[in-house]
Amino acid sequence: MPEGNRVSRISVRGFAVASATAVTTVGAVVGVASGADQGGSNEPVEAAGTTTLLADIPAGQQVQQASLTEQVQAQSDAADAHARQGAEQAARLQAAKDAAAKKKAADAAAEKARLKKLAAGKGDPDASFPVQPSYTVAQVQAMAKQIVGSGQYACFSNIVSHESGWRYTATNASSGAYGLVQALPGSKMASAGADWRTNPATQIKWGLNYMNSRYGSPCDAWSFWQVNHYY
Repeated sequence: MPEGNRVSRISVRGFAVASATAVTTVGAVVGVASGADQGGSNEPVEAAGTTTLLADIPAGQQVQQASLTEQVQAQSDAADAHARQGAEQAARLQAAKDAAAKKKAADAAAEKARLKKLAAGKGDPDASFPVQPSYTVAQVQAMAKQIVGSGQYACFSNIVSHESGWRYTATNASSGAYGLVQALPGSKMASAGADWRTNPATQIKWGLNYMNSRYGSPCDAWSFWQVNHYY
């Protein structure tokens, strides 16, 4: 047979289709061959081997798969939201717990510092005492020891002894000076408390602050008093 009359053959092979639910294999692809020479003669067509055809997933199955996917996604989203809410709630509880612990530690530190200051003889200017209708000299002196502190109490006591004799209602008839430390006018002591007329603790706190701010300490104020007989 002449070269020009040789038959050219073409084989077409099938392929497999995969989906989320099944792999369907059906059918066969028939190989087709054709050829012709210049004289118009033809040779018989040769069939190709058996293979796999592309098949579509049934429409109903696709809908079912999509529905299941949506349900899974919805459940996943709900679980994520619940987990976030739980984490946020846990974070809030932990923050409150941490804040309470921090406050407790700060209060403990402040109390420790206060006791340390008292032990060092520096006194406690913020000390509070029960309000009474009246106070004895001993009670007033006990207040002063706690407020002023042992390191400065003797000097503070010397000034008060000379100014008022430890009488918290003492009034200077000529000048109008009032109280333990003879504040002039007595209303100055309102900066330490509205009860300055009747509460010796308020007068002591005001007097201590005055001595510290004007002279540096009760002992420095006492040194000035000894020279000038006033402060």
